[in-house]
Amino acid sequence: MDVISALREQDGKLAAREQKVADFVKANLDQISTLTIAELADSAGVSTPTVIRFCRSLGCEGYRDFKLRLAQNLAVSLQYLQSERSAELPRAETALDQVLASMYATANAMRQQLDRGQVDRAAKVILGARQLVVAGIGGGSSMLASEAANRFFRLGIPAVAISDSYLLQMRAATLRAGDALLLISASGEADAIVASARIAKGYGASTVAITKIRSRLSDVVQLAVTTDLPEDPDIFKPTASRYAFLAILDTIAMTVAYAQKDVTVENLRRIRSSLTAYHGRTGEQPLGD
Repeated sequence: MDVISALREQDGKLAAREQKVADFVKANLDQISTLTIAELADSAGVSTPTVIRFCRSLGCEGYRDFKLRLAQNLAVSLQYLQSERSAELPRAETALDQVLASMYATANAMRQQLDRGQVDRAAKVILGARQLVVAGIGGGSSMLASEAANRFFRLGIPAVAISDSYLLQMRAATLRAGDALLLISASGEADAIVASARIAKGYGASTVAITKIRSRLSDVVQLAVTTDLPEDPDIFKPTASRYAFLAILDTIAMTVAYAQKDVTVENLRRIRSSLTAYHGRTGEQPLGD
C-alpha cells in the first residue's frame, strides 16, 4: 500500500479531528517514525483513538502498521517529495545547459572507466555471431537495444531487438552455440535480463552485457562491458547514463565495422543505393534517416 498516496486521496475527506492528524503527518513526514502514538496524538492535539481511526481510514491495521508502511514509502519517495517543494522550471537555455552538463560529466566518468579490452572482446563475439539478439527492459535500455539492432544489421550481422520480458525468455531459449545475446541494463539487476542470460548461456550461446560493474548481470554473463555511472539527483532531468551507454554501443559497433571493412562498405553502399532509389535524394545525409 502507498500510504502517501492514500494520505493525499483522503485529504479533505476525513473527519475533522482525523484531518488534524493528517495535516501534522504531511508536514512532518520524516519525523513520524520516531513518534509514539501518544506523542503523535499530543502533537496533533487529538486523542490516541483518533490517531488509530486515522490510520484505519488510510487502510492500515493500526498505528504500528501505518508507521511501517510510511517508512517503506519514504525510503524510495523522499527525494521526490522534497523536489515537489523546491523545483522551479528553468529557462530553456538554462535547461539545455543543465542537460549538456550532465551528458558531459557522465560521458567523462564513463571514459575514465571503460576497459578497451572489454570492448574489443565484445566486438569479437558479435562479429562471429550467426545471429544477434539484443535486449533491454525499460525506457532507456529498450531504446538502446533497438538502436543496437539498427547498428549491427547495417554491418551484415542479423540482429533483432527485444524489450518484452516474456518474449525475451522464449528467444533466449532458442539460442545455441554460434548465436549471441547482447543485454543492456543500467542497473544490471532486472530479473528478466539476468534470467535470459542464464537461459542463453545454458544452451551454449555467447552472452555479452553492457551494464553496471559488480551487478548480478555482470556476474552471470560470459563477457561484460562495465561502468559505474553517477546519476543526477535532479529527478526532473532525464537520466544522462543512456548517452554514455549509447557511446559504448557505438564504440563496439565501430570496432566491428573496422574489423570487416569490405563487408561494411558494401553493406552501407547497398543501403544508400536502395534509399536513393526509394526517395530520390543523393546529397549527404544520415544513412537511413
